[in-house]
Amino acid sequence: MSLRVKKGDNVVILWGKDKDKKGRVISVLPKKEKVIVEGVNLIKKHQKPTRKYPQGGIIEKENPIPLCKVMLICPKCEKPTRIGANILEDGRKVRVCKKCKEVID
Repeated sequence: MSLRVKKGDNVVILWGKDKDKKGRVISVLPKKEKVIVEGVNLIKKHQKPTRKYPQGGIIEKENPIPLCKVMLICPKCEKPTRIGANILEDGRKVRVCKKCKEVID
């Protein structure tokens, strides 16, 4: 399955406890079809002291959410939109906004 969302894209959450929150995609997990969005789906984790976290304690981190829960925000029209694919004259495959027909990348 081709993923329509890439690292660095701005997305909006469609449903769940974080509905209507906006954030930037930190990473994409294509095999699990999940994304990690900045500031969304935060969980608290009890962390033992390590070299990375010498203090230890309870830390908050982002948890992956299913790809079907997010929708890309078009950089031009600033609205959540579905994504289409076009092939340019030079042979590149690009993502296209379905609302304003603008090339996203």
